Amino acid sequence: MQYRNLGRTNLKVSDIGYGAWGISKAQWIGAEDEESLRSLKAARDGGVNFFDTALAYGDGHSEQLISRAFGKSKEVIIASKVPPKHRIWNVPAGESLQTVFPKQYVLDCLDESLRNLNRDSVDVYQFHTWIDDWAKQEEWQETAREMKQSGKARFIGISVQSDEPANVIAALETGLVDAVQVIYNIFDQSPEDELLPYCQNHNIGIIARVPFDEGSLTGKIRPDTTFAPTDFRNSYFQGNRKQEVWDHVQRLVRDLDMSVEVLPEYALRYTLSHPAVSTVIPGMRSVKHVSANCTASDAGPLPANVLQKMKAHRWVHNYYD
Repeated sequence: MQYRNLGRTNLKVSDIGYGAWGISKAQWIGAEDEESLRSLKAARDGGVNFFDTALAYGDGHSEQLISRAFGKSKEVIIASKVPPKHRIWNVPAGESLQTVFPKQYVLDCLDESLRNLNRDSVDVYQFHTWIDDWAKQEEWQETAREMKQSGKARFIGISVQSDEPANVIAALETGLVDAVQVIYNIFDQSPEDELLPYCQNHNIGIIARVPFDEGSLTGKIRPDTTFAPTDFRNSYFQGNRKQEVWDHVQRLVRDLDMSVEVLPEYALRYTLSHPAVSTVIPGMRSVKHVSANCTASDAGPLPANVLQKMKAHRWVHNYYD
């Protein structure tokens, strides 16, 4: 396992992190707690030290599982998130801060997360959606400062909305934000336009999420794939989307002259090839997933010629609408 600095923080994080939404039993179907605990421990045994969770993941269930797996161990670095108060994840421009992240609500959520984690502090506490209208508001700045000054959050992060990677630059300019979490993968290369260069120049950590495009880049989403009725992927891959995904993946592997079986490793390595990225957080609901994902770390960044071919497969789509 390789390790990178999380921006200007003093945190040295595994470049493969653990995305803990899938173990929450909420929206992702098929997770079982005992296997989830085994996967968490297997990840740690494999060198993973960065675990990303959120209060909204199963109403704290994901946080509680991390607590069960690791207790108060200082060997693991934990990032969690405060959900928007109204539970709307793609916030429209002009929405008021008081509707989404009023100060006392944020502080109360931080306390709830700490109870779930059974810890006195969390390493990175992130706002679980964002619009830059709020960046200059004194209430938000006071909230960020108070969380740090209290010692309950060592560092502050923002998890940006699905299709707006640059809608955080104003917040970064305040100096209050230490890390940004963003969707970044072979298909969604949009963070490369503005956000990644900005963060690299200003030494702000990047936590890359959705490296497999919710499963597309595993090569396992076929036109006839089905999901359990309550699985969120029924919405993500609704209509003709599974066929679109299948067609794009077939073009990708054909262009790269590779088998679809190695595509997940290449998807992770694509994300890790950008020097601004500190860690990438695939979901790992099973020990099998852990083993497969961790191999990408030691394989290292992709060769320049492979990256160049991948650039041609940028695919502008937003399936979260």
